[in-house]
Amino acid sequence: MNAYLVGADVLGSIPDLLAQRGIRIHHHVSGRNAAHQRRPASLRGADLLILFTDFLSHNVMRAYRELAQEEDIQFLACRRSVCALSQSLDKLACSKSDSARCDACPKRKRK
Repeated sequence: MNAYLVGADVLGSIPDLLAQRGIRIHHHVSGRNAAHQRRPASLRGADLLILFTDFLSHNVMRAYRELAQEEDIQFLACRRSVCALSQSLDKLACSKSDSARCDACPKRKRK
């Protein structure tokens, strides 16, 4: 799976976390440069859009999110930390999995 990352000047240990989950960084833009704040022409080649919310304006997030929806690419938004990204990826995995697997999930709330 290829990911398009938006936000954060320095990724730190985020590439390691993504690699452990089988996700390759297809492209990364910091969001600070004026050219990065404009909507890109396409997210071609990416399967997942990751927005780091603590480094982006609302307009930038909206532009990238709308483009991902138009191109039918999954997206997630989280803070730029390994913990926040890991939790968001876990939620994304749970939303994609089949119901039998979800029934056995230890994180599922029981009634």
